[in-house]
Amino acid sequence: MDVEQGRGRHGSVSNYAANLGNPATFDSGRRRSSVVPAAAVSATQKDGVLNQRDDTLRKMSVAVPNLAELSADAKTAANLEHKMGFREGLKLYPKAMFFSWGLSLAVIMEGYDTYLLGNFFALQTFNRHFGAPTGTIENGVEQYQISASWQSALGTGTAAAQIIGLFINGIVSERIGYRWTMIVSLLLITCFIFITFFAANIQMLLAGYVLSGLPWGVFQTLTTTYAAEVCPVSLRPYLTTYVNLCWVIGQLIAAGVLKGFVGNDSQWAYRIPYAIQWVWPLPIAAIAFFAPESPWWLVRHGKLDQARAALAKLTNAKANAQFNIEDTLAMMIHTNELEIQQTSGTSYLDCFKGVDLRRTEVTVMTWVIQQTSGSPMIGWGTYFMTQAGLADTDAFSLGVGQSAMGFVGTVGSWFLMPHFGRRTIYLWGQVSMFVILMILGGLGIPALSTSIGWASGALILILTFAYDITVGPVCYSLVAELPSTRLRIKTVVLARNVYNVFGIIIGVIQPRFMNPTALNWRGKTCFFWGGLNALGIVWTYFRLPEPKGLTYAELDVLFENRVSARKFRKVEVDPWRSDNLVIVDDVDNSSHEYKEKM
Repeated sequence: MDVEQGRGRHGSVSNYAANLGNPATFDSGRRRSSVVPAAAVSATQKDGVLNQRDDTLRKMSVAVPNLAELSADAKTAANLEHKMGFREGLKLYPKAMFFSWGLSLAVIMEGYDTYLLGNFFALQTFNRHFGAPTGTIENGVEQYQISASWQSALGTGTAAAQIIGLFINGIVSERIGYRWTMIVSLLLITCFIFITFFAANIQMLLAGYVLSGLPWGVFQTLTTTYAAEVCPVSLRPYLTTYVNLCWVIGQLIAAGVLKGFVGNDSQWAYRIPYAIQWVWPLPIAAIAFFAPESPWWLVRHGKLDQARAALAKLTNAKANAQFNIEDTLAMMIHTNELEIQQTSGTSYLDCFKGVDLRRTEVTVMTWVIQQTSGSPMIGWGTYFMTQAGLADTDAFSLGVGQSAMGFVGTVGSWFLMPHFGRRTIYLWGQVSMFVILMILGGLGIPALSTSIGWASGALILILTFAYDITVGPVCYSLVAELPSTRLRIKTVVLARNVYNVFGIIIGVIQPRFMNPTALNWRGKTCFFWGGLNALGIVWTYFRLPEPKGLTYAELDVLFENRVSARKFRKVEVDPWRSDNLVIVDDVDNSSHEYKEKM
């Protein structure tokens, strides 16, 4: 095969396959490696450089007899990724961008439908069909309201189903792969839309939302992990945060659709918005069918030939003369073996063992803070604005503007990330939201008035922009990058499930905060979320690491060495050796005077 096309096979990968008992297609010679004291071969390095631990390197040398040549090729690929900018990455991985873009479109459906639910509560046609009369009359029309209990049931029921769907995803996707898990989920959501579309009462509507929550749970995490595993370091933040953009696009479409039907007094005002969801599943399923499987998933399952083919399908090797698929494959194998020696397992329980416990904590908390930083006020934005004194038509108009601000903010985050770290953007986003929430809370103290309503609506738009240029999209990049590659899907599932547990809690308390038949706090609700936001700021400062520009192997070493979150980008990392030992080929060092026993 042509080496210049990025497909020429190296001895490192083929010899690794031979040592696994797979048929070798390049060189059946199984070169062996030894760990030796670094000083014995004058392998010096600068002070302050972090490496693997000695015991990890020893175990790797036993598990991978040709570790020296594998490490050399892996290091070449890692160095290339470090030098690769956004444009170079885009030219080299155009098909990876396309397939990740296509699969992430599934999140549009979730963002669309969850936005519908929260804002249908402000639509009188919807309330008249599924709610009960409140005993009040406005402009000569009797008003209806879905009770806080049923509002909570719809929100919490969906979140509970998503938790189940997420756990299923963590198991099924690791067994059958990301592609087929996505295709099956799209088939299921196509069927479940029928239930919400034809719902005759609120009980049937709840059943439709609960069943739809199962595939939504898959969409929430599978799209993010696939994006993180098909692209190089330079493209990771863009493809992972694009998942959040898809969520915002879904909300923007829903806001526009709701605005178009706000004056419609028939049942089609809510049935047609539900029917629009049928637009998405078929084209996304077609993209998923033709997309290659994640090469990281294939490496974890020992399918090296298929991983090689997947990388060939994801890349355009002609765009970079230095790129070689074998080097990239060697880097994936090396990282996988490194993590095997650090943690060994791939079960949910392993997420809470050893070094992975901290990785699980930061991933979970990063997603929880997305819930507690003030985002419930955004999700209930239109409903909040009607409670703050705005007319329905004005509230829905601002709802469209709110979604547009979210779209602009998410795109704006792409311009921030090349210059600022994920941690920095995330932290300052929380601070900004805290200030806005405190102002909004103050506006909730005076009596209702049109001016208070418009001021509150404007601040909701600003809050949405602040969230979607920082915490909203950056969260997706962080949760995709911080877990180990072997436990990524399960760690992300656990994090998203804790997120959904908080969603259930929010689904119970937020209606009671906002509903005029319950606490009726209106803007004062922001004081509650501002307090939780402040706690999140403290956690972020002390516990959230910075993964910007780091390969997965480098992150493995930083976590293994228990580096402080505030120092992740201040130390240099060399994951190809330990502090005291290096790997050498037996054939290059025939004298065994300084070799350690393997």
